[in-house]
Amino acid sequence: MASGDRTVLQFSTQSTSNLSAKVHPLVIFNICDCYVRRPDQAERVIGTLLGSVLSDGTVDIRNSYAVPHTESAEQVALDIEYHHNMLVSHQKVNPKEVIVGWYSTGLGVTGGSALIHDFYSREVPNPVHLTVDTGFRNGEGTIKAYVSVNLALGDSQLAAQFQEVPLDLRMVEAERLGFDILKTTSVDKLPTDLEGMEVTMQRLLALIDDIYKYVDDVVEGRVAADNSIGRFISDTVAALPKLSPPAFDKLVNDSLQDQLLLLYLSSITRTQLALAEKLNTAAQIL
Repeated sequence: MASGDRTVLQFSTQSTSNLSAKVHPLVIFNICDCYVRRPDQAERVIGTLLGSVLSDGTVDIRNSYAVPHTESAEQVALDIEYHHNMLVSHQKVNPKEVIVGWYSTGLGVTGGSALIHDFYSREVPNPVHLTVDTGFRNGEGTIKAYVSVNLALGDSQLAAQFQEVPLDLRMVEAERLGFDILKTTSVDKLPTDLEGMEVTMQRLLALIDDIYKYVDDVVEGRVAADNSIGRFISDTVAALPKLSPPAFDKLVNDSLQDQLLLLYLSSITRTQLALAEKLNTAAQIL
């Protein structure tokens, strides 16, 4: 990929287009894993984003893979053959996933980003550029999505304008726990299921306290009432099952006993497999 002399403009304000992006946590985990495994001389990692474009125009980013590259101040070179081979392999498993853009680690866009974006623009119309701050500065991961618009004067290309588009990062509770651990950058050990449940319950109690405080403030007249929030709270309360405390305790205890039984059965199976392997090894020696 040859070098280019076009100026790169980055706008932090969101694009006026209707385009938006939604990224799944698996993509962020893949990007961070590729960054950790990058070559020593590589300052950043780039790769291809896979997914689909929904009927409302939202770009749904569901998967990714890294693409080897070399980069200097003057030029950027991609391993295009590796990129195409990986795309074919992915589409054998998920034929509905197509190229929707590319990603890079770091903050914002650089001069080389325009060259890479030009390549992906030939692969797919209007690709999305996702940037992920793998440094997790201040315990937060800055994740942004951009689209590029060429600024021209007559037949002359003046600059590549990168405009930020809305990005939605949605996670279930288990994924959020993993993402929170990832943001800490260093942990002594991964939490157990019980510790993860404890963190989840603490977050739930904190949210309930916030709701109590909001309702009290509305009742006392300290905060203006919001009908949409009131309907949301009403729907949430109505969705809760009506169980007496003894029935709820029994439900939790029964579920806990089922989980303990599964752990016991899996432990027995693991022991039997290990014993069978040792017996098989001893029989071969004899």
